[in-house]
Parts: sequence; structure tokens; C-alpha cells
Amino acid sequence: MTPLADLPAWAAVAVGILVLLGTAITALGSVGLLRFATFYERVHAPTLGTTAGTGLVLAASMVFFTALGARPVIHEILIAAFITVTTPVTLILLVRATLFRDRFESDNGVRSPRLANEAEENVSSAEAGDDVLPPRA
Repeated sequence: MTPLADLPAWAAVAVGILVLLGTAITALGSVGLLRFATFYERVHAPTLGTTAGTGLVLAASMVFFTALGARPVIHEILIAAFITVTTPVTLILLVRATLFRDRFESDNGVRSPRLANEAEENVSSAEAGDDVLPPRA
């Protein structure tokens, strides 16, 4: 007999809903990675999806093992704390490194292909009549 047979119906439903919501939010973050145009936009969507999606999957794990073990299982809180702390820190480090590289290249007269592509996208959207924000000084 597997331990899944001992899982109450309310716990199975809760675990199913939490896992589905967590995977849906993580998938939305991945879609944002593909959909957005610039690096600075692309790096933000997966960060939010990873943090929120992982939190829901960890909550599902807590409900599952608590219902099976008849005692509170809170190991996942430590995992969630590490992910919640490390994901935004990684985002900040990536953005700062890219910003430093962009400033260094523009100061030395080198035009990076990424910046050239972003400039072309801004020009084409301005020609199409879309609202384009002016570049920051």
C-alpha cells in the first residue's frame, strides 16, 4: 500500500490546486522572458514567476507531508526563505553588471548590438505611433 492512499481528499485537492497555481505562475514568468524586448524587462518576469511559483509549490509540499505525517512539516519554509532572498539578489547583480557594461561601452564609443537593436525597436515603435519614453540622461 502506498502512502498516497492515506492522503485525505481535502489535502489532495489543496495540493493539486497549489501545484497547478505555482506551475502556472512560473510558466507566466517564462512567457514574459520570451515576450519582452529588452534585457531589463526580460530579467524581471522570471524573477517574479520563480519566487511566487516556488512559494506555492512549497506550500503544496507542506500541506502534503503535514497531512500524511499528522505533524507539522516546516522544512519548506527554510527553502522558501533562501529562494526569496537569493532570487532578487541575483536579479540585482545581473542588472548592475549589464548596466555597468552598457555604460562602459557607451563611454568608449562602442555600440553594443543589444543597444542598437533596442534603439531600432524604439524608432520603429515611434514610427508606428506608439508612445515611446525618452531615454534617461
